[in-house]
Amino acid sequence: MQTVTVSRRLDASPEQVRAAMDDLAAFMLAAGFTEVTVDGEALHLENQVGLATVTLNLRLVDTEADLAYEQADGFFETMDTAYHVEAVDDGSTITATTDFELDVALVGQILDATVIKRQRRHELESQFDWLEDELAG
Repeated sequence: MQTVTVSRRLDASPEQVRAAMDDLAAFMLAAGFTEVTVDGEALHLENQVGLATVTLNLRLVDTEADLAYEQADGFFETMDTAYHVEAVDDGSTITATTDFELDVALVGQILDATVIKRQRRHELESQFDWLEDELAG
């Protein structure tokens, strides 16, 4: 299992951060996905990673996280992500963790766990940049 975790302190209350994340399509597009469709508890994402087009069908899951989803169908053997927002002095901290396992048949010259981890870290940082911009406006 591979894990990517990114945290950031935001100058907004946890309630404000959660409210911004509720615009799920915008929040997912902020990660840099080329296509995002939200239909109830289902999300469809597409993105370019290196030479490959990654298509993921995700489902929202009910956990103690502020937002959590897992792969229903897609590129990974397994993949899940959880976002936690916590209050800190004069703001909040958001932490996102993605755990994944690659389908062994897909690991090779084009994609490996290092590329996926770097891409995922970039996606999460981009989402947090978007949150900062949304909350500053």
